Amino acid sequence: DGQVSRPGCRLCPAFALYSFCAVPVMCTSISSLFPEKCDEALATPLPHNAFTSSSVFSSGYAAGYAKLNKRGGAGGWSPLDSDHYQWLQVDLGSRKQVTAIATQGRYSSSDWTTRYRLLYSDTGRNWKPYHQDGNIWAFAGNSNTESVVRHDLQHAIVAQYLRIVPLDWSGEGRIGLRIEIYGCPYWADVINFDGQGVISYRFKMKKMKILKDVIALKFKTSESEGVILHGEGQQGDYITLELKKAKLVLQINLGSNQYGSILGHTSVTSGSLLDDHHWHSVVIERYRRNVNFTLDRHTQHFRTNGEFDHLDLDYELSFGGMPYSGKPSTGNRKNFKGCMEGINYNGDNITDLARRKKLDTSSFRNLSFSCVESHTSPVFFNATSFLELPGRSDHEVASVSFQFRTWNPSGLLLFSPLADGTLEVGLSEGKVSVHINVTQKKNTRIDISSGSGLHDGQWHDVRFLAKENFAMLTIDGDEASAVRTNTPIQIKTGDSYYFGAPIQRSFQGCMQLIHVDDQLADLHAVEQGKLGSFENVSLDMCAIIDRCMPNHCEHGGRCTQTWDSFSCTCDGTGYSGATCHTSIYEQSCEAYKHLGKTSDTYWIDPDGSGPLGPFRVNCNMTEDMVWTTVMNNLPPQTSVTGSSRERRTVLQLNYSASMDQVSAITSSAEHCEQHVAYSCRMSRLLNTPEGTPYTWWIGKGSEKHFYWGGSGPGIQKCACGIERNCTDPKYYCNCDADQKQWREDSGLLVYKEHLPVNQVAVGDTNRPGSEAKLTVGPLRCQGDRNYWNAASFNTPSSYLHFSTFQGETSADISFYFKTSAPYGVFLENLGNTDFIRLELKSPTVVSFSFDVGNGPVELAVRSLAPLNDDQWHRVSAERNVKEAVLQLDQQYREVRPAPSQGHTRLELYSQLYVGAAGGQKGFLGCIRSLKMNGVTLDLEERAKVTPGVKPGCSGHCTSYGMYCRNGGKCIEKYNGYSCDCTSTAYDGTFCTKDVGGFFEAGTLVKYNFMPENTAAVASKDTKGLSRNVAPEGNLTREDLAFSFSTSSAPSILVYISSRTQDYMAVTLVTPCPSLTGTLQIRYNLGGLQEPFTIDVDQRNLANGQPHTVNITRVDRNIQLQLDHYPPVSYALPDASDTQINLVKTLFLGKVFETGQIDPVLIEKYNTPGFVGCLSRVQFNGIAPLKAALRSRIAAPVSVQGKLVESNCGASPLTIPPMSAATDPWHLDSAGADFPFNEERVIPDGVNRNSAIIGGVIAVVIFTILCTLVFLIRYMFRHKGTYHTNEAKGVESADNADAAIIGHDPNFSETIDESKKEWFI
Repeated sequence: DGQVSRPGCRLCPAFALYSFCAVPVMCTSISSLFPEKCDEALATPLPHNAFTSSSVFSSGYAAGYAKLNKRGGAGGWSPLDSDHYQWLQVDLGSRKQVTAIATQGRYSSSDWTTRYRLLYSDTGRNWKPYHQDGNIWAFAGNSNTESVVRHDLQHAIVAQYLRIVPLDWSGEGRIGLRIEIYGCPYWADVINFDGQGVISYRFKMKKMKILKDVIALKFKTSESEGVILHGEGQQGDYITLELKKAKLVLQINLGSNQYGSILGHTSVTSGSLLDDHHWHSVVIERYRRNVNFTLDRHTQHFRTNGEFDHLDLDYELSFGGMPYSGKPSTGNRKNFKGCMEGINYNGDNITDLARRKKLDTSSFRNLSFSCVESHTSPVFFNATSFLELPGRSDHEVASVSFQFRTWNPSGLLLFSPLADGTLEVGLSEGKVSVHINVTQKKNTRIDISSGSGLHDGQWHDVRFLAKENFAMLTIDGDEASAVRTNTPIQIKTGDSYYFGAPIQRSFQGCMQLIHVDDQLADLHAVEQGKLGSFENVSLDMCAIIDRCMPNHCEHGGRCTQTWDSFSCTCDGTGYSGATCHTSIYEQSCEAYKHLGKTSDTYWIDPDGSGPLGPFRVNCNMTEDMVWTTVMNNLPPQTSVTGSSRERRTVLQLNYSASMDQVSAITSSAEHCEQHVAYSCRMSRLLNTPEGTPYTWWIGKGSEKHFYWGGSGPGIQKCACGIERNCTDPKYYCNCDADQKQWREDSGLLVYKEHLPVNQVAVGDTNRPGSEAKLTVGPLRCQGDRNYWNAASFNTPSSYLHFSTFQGETSADISFYFKTSAPYGVFLENLGNTDFIRLELKSPTVVSFSFDVGNGPVELAVRSLAPLNDDQWHRVSAERNVKEAVLQLDQQYREVRPAPSQGHTRLELYSQLYVGAAGGQKGFLGCIRSLKMNGVTLDLEERAKVTPGVKPGCSGHCTSYGMYCRNGGKCIEKYNGYSCDCTSTAYDGTFCTKDVGGFFEAGTLVKYNFMPENTAAVASKDTKGLSRNVAPEGNLTREDLAFSFSTSSAPSILVYISSRTQDYMAVTLVTPCPSLTGTLQIRYNLGGLQEPFTIDVDQRNLANGQPHTVNITRVDRNIQLQLDHYPPVSYALPDASDTQINLVKTLFLGKVFETGQIDPVLIEKYNTPGFVGCLSRVQFNGIAPLKAALRSRIAAPVSVQGKLVESNCGASPLTIPPMSAATDPWHLDSAGADFPFNEERVIPDGVNRNSAIIGGVIAVVIFTILCTLVFLIRYMFRHKGTYHTNEAKGVESADNADAAIIGHDPNFSETIDESKKEWFI
């Protein structure tokens, strides 16, 4: 010990140092009212009898010997018993300002105090414990007898009496103490307000226009309501400071505008529990609309509503209540009852003026300049406390009343054993409940309850009366709502009443004005042991703390509390965490893209934990950039008439986000734009070339702009003036030609510092025939520089430095890092003893450590995989008064609750170092998107001027390449990455958008693997071969994937031809009249007399539903997967060859080929061709359908017929999967019968045999018709080696489609039906 503890803020003046510099014009300080030095020894000069104590071990240990460094008597004070009921008290003789306290053990002994509390009071009654960091503070004491431990108080206190309560002491001896108190004299004029009198401060002028105010005062009261000051003017201006429910409310109105649309009323609430009859200091500083409102060192900064700067008051400002000339509507407000001191208004000492009778005090009955103290004695109960008071026994009337205040919703307030039962008064869910059990003769129980929400920290009055056949419970004196019961009951009281009895649910809170049998309990007699008994009760003190004031729940989180702690409800705020500090949304559309999200509407929060709330934007993720769109409410082509230069029409635009939120987007964006269009008829726009503009627009910062879309700042031109193509070359805008025809000036505004457009003032539409129509598009911004703001640390000694991190009670840090080094410090900031540090401690451990004065705390998360893998990892850390949290990669997380007692403020003084800690264990690698309390640090800008650090960082694909799906290739960019989908069958930001097309009858897609002039033998020149085809043009492996949907069969889906007889085909066939649309795969690789055929499924796939097919062949092994079913393996016969020789062409939809073609395919499946949708077709690394639909892709592909892009073949399957028991695809159900179609069940009463016979006849007729059709087509088929998909019945047809339509007059109807089906 012997060291000065963590220093607080030594405040010499009673009001501390209040300075207000909202604008440079005003900087007021009232610290000059008090001396600068306040560090005198106050206890040593005091006489012996100024020291008193709870008890004395013997006369040599008396309290008067407890002076620092003195050896009188036994060398200090020691009590008779060393327990928690002992105290040492000092009377300073008069009120003093106390700034520090120092302690020693008893001289030359084993007696010292290791921990203690400090209480203070003006009267020696109604003690107040010293608070610090939101708690009743426990000071660290001594560890030996001679070392002095001094504590500078974080905030000064004013008191005449100090009481030191030992909490812990030497384990080798007993309590021993010597003390010194440091401070200085204190004096202030005091006025006692009796609830009737009001002090009127008359102005020198009847009407005052006040631009700035400084009001300072201190008050104490036992009342929860009362007006402290009030002033008003006839124009509606007013200022009022008053107590409401023991909270301080400041109301200011500088005036509303003449239309009443902008209201000036502003109300701000501060503090709570202010009816504790202790002094509270208030300072109100106003300059124009800027206000600082300070209560007990807690300052709120705000701006008043409205648009005026002056406070217009008439006649006077009244202190202590409303003036008698006040408005009738304000007459129901109570006047202040209590004491005020040091009232100061704009430099005038009001209390001194009142003492010298310079002010009107005629309303006082008896004006007193001394404070009348309260006679109530509160009692403080903790979880193990009780207070036992005697009562009249064997009495037939039970009468108890008391006041209580608590934060806990439940607790036992009173327990009394009756002569023949029990009486309980408790708090349950915020209600007071009374339970009476009488066991005489027969058991009788009475339960009554009253009140609600009584755990709000306010004083509540409870009165209970029970006598023969009657019981009544009254809460807060409300007789009208008193609860009565007329249940027959006869009670006889016991002789004891236990308040706060800890036998069940203990009561934590305060009580006062305790009456038993209509007699006020004498708590001083209890304290002296003359009456009743108590345990762990603090008499003459109410140590209640409002843990929700100030509110640590951020961003609108709702604070609730118990006696020991508070909690925050963050529902609906957009934030999470113990204090609603951390945003649950990403900072930008760019961040959503890199989580793998696609274009949609998202909530973003650009400043994270900062003051800006989340808002919704449209995110458009394209292949190479991300666009953020913010909409406005101006309808397109808004008509404007009747405006002139003298009376312009102003169109106000409101956006889906506030201006601050929009500014956050534009400031971080790489580029922003907003399209504007002005359609005109005899309506001039900018009045070019040299006139004064008729129309202008107002952007960010409320600045007027005289340029239009397509132009730039300072250039009074439209787009046509820049491009020199205006309708009339004499003007720089089309509209400025003032023509009678409709003209338009439009273009993009791209100077993002001016965006968005907030207003447009139109000024030339009042002439006959003149009219204008205005369109202002949404604001569109691209990129997020904050998200990609990065720096590369190249040497262990390199670092970046920034200003000190300000995160006293709430701090969050988040960033991305990537490294190949095993360790390194990410960042560090130091104070005297406090610090905060984030580091990579090992290849798998990230550490977050800090010290706020309670000793170092370290949180560590361990990753299962190494973190030095040169991939991006995300770290986020948060510390607040409730807990500390460390999270890694949204996966690993550690939470550490804050101690219930101790320091909470993080006080840092050094610069913030990023990339190193004082040159030790420097970080090697990249850090990106470093945010601290919602502010992004500009690493790139600082890195440009720092040796050993480079701006930016490469290698984003190592971390984000996984988002490029379906074979998409990740392409590195300076700020991020993009996905190259060229070689895939997909499009979109992440190569996940299906590319497909609708095939009408006769449509085909042809993809050539080899040029047409390639010889029939293997050529050595392989330049014409497509990628992934073997150099010699032979295939021993095929990977084919596609999806389709159709309602017609038979048809050819995919056909791969060769310059030999080899081929591969995927078709939909009709194996029998009763079953259509079965999938069939055919391989003809040579060596077999017939093609190897796989009939995939005995079900109709031509059912209009999308189906997915994946086929892979490696040599003889074939694996096939259909839809969501498991893959099935097949094998080519041993006699079959294993390669497609000289692969030539891939066809989709139908075949149009010369050479040797399987006649079965042509005859059965090729006419009229596939009708339906094909999508995401990929064969051995090529995407033929995508190549056909994308003209920008250079590929040997051609289309015949009409092909319309559509992804209808890739829509989700809308029919549920079949169960395994009835699914013919399922291998275990190969022998299962097909389920019958319930829609075709014949109703009872119909002859089932007749139905069967009819069905057989229908099948026979259908078979005959099919045979006739086949014979007719066979007769007309042209013989030869040139096989085509044309129907040869119409000689005059121009193409295959025309031939099909001409041959089948009903086919056009079929096509129309198909179109209707697929384009719904």
